[in-house]
Amino acid sequence: MSSFKHLEELLSGFVQKDIAGCGCVVTHHGNIVFEGYYGYADRERNLLMDENSIHRLFSTTKVIICTAAMLLFERGKFLLNDPLSQYLPEFSEMEVVHTSTSGYAWTKPAQSPILVKDLFAMTSGIPYSDGQSLTAMRLRELQEELGAEGTYTLEQLVQKIAQAPLLFEPGSNWAYGFSHDILARLIEVVSGMSIDEFLRKELFEPLGMKDTGYQFSGDQKSRMVTLYAPDEQGGIKPIPGRNDVAFEPESKFYGGGSGLFSTPKDYTQFAKMLANGGKHEGTQIIGRKTIDLLRANQLTEHQLAQFHNPYSEGYGYGLGVRTLMNIGASNGNSSLGEFGWTGMTGTYVVIDPEEQLSIVYMHQRLPNMEREHHLRVRNTVYGCIE
Repeated sequence: MSSFKHLEELLSGFVQKDIAGCGCVVTHHGNIVFEGYYGYADRERNLLMDENSIHRLFSTTKVIICTAAMLLFERGKFLLNDPLSQYLPEFSEMEVVHTSTSGYAWTKPAQSPILVKDLFAMTSGIPYSDGQSLTAMRLRELQEELGAEGTYTLEQLVQKIAQAPLLFEPGSNWAYGFSHDILARLIEVVSGMSIDEFLRKELFEPLGMKDTGYQFSGDQKSRMVTLYAPDEQGGIKPIPGRNDVAFEPESKFYGGGSGLFSTPKDYTQFAKMLANGGKHEGTQIIGRKTIDLLRANQLTEHQLAQFHNPYSEGYGYGLGVRTLMNIGASNGNSSLGEFGWTGMTGTYVVIDPEEQLSIVYMHQRLPNMEREHHLRVRNTVYGCIE
């Protein structure tokens, strides 16, 4: 077995500087070769981080959702080039925002339909609601309308999203947004199950992921890691968990772009399965070639320029995951086709079918320090494996 001394030093160093605690699990050829927990799950209450510490996944939910959707794809339930309106009629007559050089904005009917693959690849023209575009502002208004009515469902959110004009013609550009929430709703319609039921039946139960889900049960709430943010003295302070109310049993919302919680070891069951060609303990969960399609870049050169940032150098974007296209540009030492994603509060997954390797790293901090922490974790793990 390889020595992970340098990874241990790196993770313990993170705790001394930037975060209260973290956990990391590495698998290679189907076996756990490293598992470590550092610092605190709640520093103020003196609760140590351990294998039972539960983290908010935020956008690392997306990898699970896209994998779940690809289960239905490989069963013939939809084609990637199908119009979305074939399954969700509310998206049949979309408008697109156009803006003049003087800043005047108006809408016109979309010339092309949103395709199912546009949901995976974030090329649907549906951003998140935190921007200043006409589309984002309308999405904010629609969300506020829903929130004023109380707790709402994924179906209700998606119906509201369909009322907003698109940011651009479907398939023409790339914009991070609500596409994977709509994809989760597509899973519900095609499977005849709610998204939480489908994930439980098809992924969580077969993989033994007992601490992954949308709503707390048993003692899970007490094991949720405290969220931290910088304080005025250069340290960190605890802050209320964002959207934690959605984990309560009375919540009716199960998201696709975020919304799950998990532990590093639980999520590793999922990541390890993908790294090992879709197999788990002798059972084929998803096809090996389906995983290859999931991690194949879907973006044009024009769209890649919109996707790239200092954290994603060298990567393209597949069916809902970053995918390594250029080792030389990546500031890293992983394999071509290595894929995964990151979450807003510091969760991170690397899946490498070529090496049959997975890395799951988690902490809970805003901002998440993804470039400072995640890329170093990636590079150090690859330096440790034989």
